[in-house]
Amino acid sequence: MRLNLLLGTVAALGILATSLQAQTSGLNGPSRQQTQAQPAQTGEPIEVEIDQGVLRPFQIAVAPFSGQNGASLTEVLSGDLRRSGFFEPINPGSFIETGLTLANAPNFPQWTQIGAQAVLYGSVTPRPDGRNDFGFRLYDPYRQCQLVSYNFTATPEQWRRIAHKIADVVYARMTGESGVFDTRIIYVAESGTELNRLSRLAIVDQDGYNPVFLTDGSEIILTPRFSSNPNEITYMALGEDYSRIYLYNLQTGRRESLGEFDGQALAPRYSPDGTKVAFSIIRGGNTDVYVMNLRTRQLSRLTSDPGIDTSPSFSPDASRIVFNSDRTGTPRLYVMNADGSNQRPISRGGGSYTAPAWSPRGDLIAFTKSGGGQFGIGVMATDGSGERMLSRSYFEEGPSWAPNGRYLMFSRQTRGGNTNLWMVDLSGRVIAQSGYQGRGSDPAWSPLLDTAPQNLGTGGADSCPT
Repeated sequence: MRLNLLLGTVAALGILATSLQAQTSGLNGPSRQQTQAQPAQTGEPIEVEIDQGVLRPFQIAVAPFSGQNGASLTEVLSGDLRRSGFFEPINPGSFIETGLTLANAPNFPQWTQIGAQAVLYGSVTPRPDGRNDFGFRLYDPYRQCQLVSYNFTATPEQWRRIAHKIADVVYARMTGESGVFDTRIIYVAESGTELNRLSRLAIVDQDGYNPVFLTDGSEIILTPRFSSNPNEITYMALGEDYSRIYLYNLQTGRRESLGEFDGQALAPRYSPDGTKVAFSIIRGGNTDVYVMNLRTRQLSRLTSDPGIDTSPSFSPDASRIVFNSDRTGTPRLYVMNADGSNQRPISRGGGSYTAPAWSPRGDLIAFTKSGGGQFGIGVMATDGSGERMLSRSYFEEGPSWAPNGRYLMFSRQTRGGNTNLWMVDLSGRVIAQSGYQGRGSDPAWSPLLDTAPQNLGTGGADSCPT
C-alpha cells in the first residue's frame, strides 16, 4: 500500500499576445498492426465547466468550411477551441453573413453586430495529385484586419488532423503560446471487473478520437511516458514472473526491454533529450532512483536513503530531477541535481505528495496530494513555494503536462465507480472529462506531433498591428 501511494504518473491557459510560428510535419499514425479500441462517444457533447472567476471566453465566429468534409472539420475545430477554455464559438444560427470565401474579407459590421471578436473561415479544395488544400483566414472584425491566413496540404483522409492543426494556429495567434490540439495521449485502458481487471497500453487523439490498443492485455501496464519524440514511449509491464521496462516505437511497433535488473524496476521516464531513462529499482526492501544511458546502457544509482525513492522527473534543461520519497516517514517531494547530488525536500504542506511532474516550461512542478480523505492535483514552484491545488475529489492522481505547460491531464475515480481521464487548466477554472469516455488511468500527454523544420503549409501576411 505504501509503495502504491508513492507510485504515480505524470501533463497543463495563457493571455492574449501577438506572434505566431506554425510548425507542421508528417502525419504519421499508430502502426497498422495495432488494434482499434472502442471509439469515443459522439452522441453527447463534452461539457466544460468554467468556475472560480468571471473570465469570459473569447467570442469567435467559426463559419462552416466549404468543400469535402468541411462541415465535420469545422465541428472538430470548434470543439478544440471550446475545450481550451479561452474561446466560445458563437452559434452559427446567429450569423448574418454567409457564403464567405477565401478571395474576400468578411463584412466586418455584420460580425461586430453579433459580438464576434474574431472571424474564422476556410475551404477544402481538391488538387490534381489527389490531395486537398485546406486554406483558412482569421480576421479581427473590430480592427478590420487579418490576423493570420494559412494553407495546409494533405490527403482527404487527414481532415481531422488538419482541423487540430488549424486550431493550434488560431490558439497560438490569439494567446501567443503554442497550441496543444495536434497531440495524442498515451494511457492505460481498463476493462473487466475489480477482481478480474484487464489493462492494456492504449493511445488516443487529444480530443478522444481514434483510440488504439497497443498491447493485448497479457501484462499489467503501468506509467507509460513519452519521449521528446512523439513516436517513442517507455512504460512498465508486469508479467506472471517478471517486471520489465520497455521502449516502444509507435511508428514501427518495435518494442525492446531495458534488460533484466537485480530487483523490480518501476516508474520510468525519459530525459528531455531522449538519451536517458530515469526509474526506480526495488532491492532488498529499499527503493532508489537510477538513470540509464540508452546509448551505452550504463546504469547509475542516484539515491541511497532508506525508504522509497521513486517517480523521478527531469527538469526541461536536464540539470535537476524531482522525485518523491518517504525517507522522513511521509511521502514528500525532493529535488536533486541530475547526478544525484544536493538532495533536498521542497514540499512543505501537510498530507502526502506523490507523482511529481516537471513542467515543460520549467517553472512549475505538478503533483498528486492526498489528505483528509481526498486526493487532488496541484502545482508548486520548483523551490516548493506557491503551492496551489487545481482539483480535488475522492481519488485522482498522475498529472501529465500538455506540451505548452498550460494544461494537465490526470485520472479520476468516483467513489465505487470507474476511473476516467480528466483535464484541468493551470488556473483551475476549466476542468472537464477528456474527450475519451472509456475507462483509463496513467495518462501522458505527447509533444506536438510536428517536428521542425518540416511543414505541410504556408502562411499569409498578418495585417493587424501588434
